[in-house]
Formats: sequence, structure tokens, C-alpha cells
Amino acid sequence: PELCPAHTEVFQELLKDECHFINGTENVRFVQRQIYNREQYLMFDSDVGNFVGDTPYGEKLARCANSKPEYYRSVVDWFCRVSYELYAPFSVER
Repeated sequence: PELCPAHTEVFQELLKDECHFINGTENVRFVQRQIYNREQYLMFDSDVGNFVGDTPYGEKLARCANSKPEYYRSVVDWFCRVSYELYAPFSVER
């Protein structure tokens, strides 16, 4: 059967978290990218310490998210360092 015209488009939202390790866990950088339909609209970089909007909508979200910086600044410790300890025996030490 033919699809309804309202359902012919495909929309995709992607939240991508990356941890970059330098010298083990001595220097850790956390980057979160928020992407909608292959266009990045918002990014957090732990080295910068706040959100940066890439589109007008992303700038609006960045202003809101930057009002609560404690959560995202601590993500390096509870997300990246814990992940490194879990996966290092399988990836780094081989």
C-alpha cells in the first residue's frame, strides 16, 4: 500500500557522546553532540565547559543548558572515567 504523504519523510535525532583519553585517564575530554537530520545543532565540550549552539534553535537550548553547568562538568568523572575502567582490559591492554 502507498504511504500517507505525511509519512514519506524520515526524521532522525541522534545524541552522540564521546570520551577522548590522553595518557589513560590523566587527561579526559567529553564531547556530546546533538544532531537532527544530519545537522548538528548543539554541542558540549568539557574543555570549553559549556554548550555551544550551531543553529538558532541550538543557541536557545544552549542558553538554557548553560544555566545548569554542574551536571555536565561532572560527566567526565561519572561517565568517561568509569567507562575507561570497564573497557580498558578489553581494548587498551590487548
